[in-house]
Amino acid sequence: MVLTGAGCSTKAGISAYRNRLGDWAHPQPIQFAQFRASPKARQRYWARSFMGWPRFHIARPTLAHRALAWLATEGRVAPLVTQNVDRLHSRAGAERVVDLHGRLDRVRCLDCGFETHRASLQRKLEALNATWSDEDALSGAGAAERPDGDRDVSQGAVDRFRYLDCSRCGGVLKPDVVFFGENVPAERLETARERLANAGGLLVVGSSLMVLSGYRFVREALAANKPVLVLTQGRTRADDDAIVKLDHECGALLGALVGELGGGPLASTDP
Repeated sequence: MVLTGAGCSTKAGISAYRNRLGDWAHPQPIQFAQFRASPKARQRYWARSFMGWPRFHIARPTLAHRALAWLATEGRVAPLVTQNVDRLHSRAGAERVVDLHGRLDRVRCLDCGFETHRASLQRKLEALNATWSDEDALSGAGAAERPDGDRDVSQGAVDRFRYLDCSRCGGVLKPDVVFFGENVPAERLETARERLANAGGLLVVGSSLMVLSGYRFVREALAANKPVLVLTQGRTRADDDAIVKLDHECGALLGALVGELGGGPLASTDP
């Protein structure tokens, strides 16, 4: 089984939460309980997401995504399990991907369950905030890109930003992703566990495994006496568990592996 993380998508321009030491590279993201309870927290989240979504939305699969899609299609690895919310594995051609932490391209109402596309919501937010000043929003530290479609926005601009509630019931709209402090849905977790149970081992690509939702699969592999291999840049939580640890940019190494296996050169949008 292959478990992937942010290191697969950094070449696409999507920042990782953590640095090479496994420490936070950015301020910690919003907690689920805070988002659910506080209108001010939701206003801040959606203002930042509004600014970050256009760059996130145009991201394209990297060599790592294309290589892993080829390996899965050829049956060299099981269908992928990813901690990323960018859907780039699927867009690279991988099928039956388990999006462990959900999808940022979809929005769900926490009260009635109504779903809509994030791109559709963006257009509505643009109309609602037609007089909102991008220049003011991005002044000072506001120019910084953040992980997962987030971007710094000045507090003054946040205070003027207008966000939307559910058009069906007036409930709380939230991106269909697992926030910090929220549990991975049981069905997704069970599917991932089944894939590990049927696999000969676990390959971790581009993840520091610092959160339990990813590291739990290392624990389960070890408990079942299955080998753990890690390909990522920097320190991981599984460095002492892995039989092989390769500190390398994952796209270059996976692309070379596909070539060795007869897959030929892979198209890539990597810079």
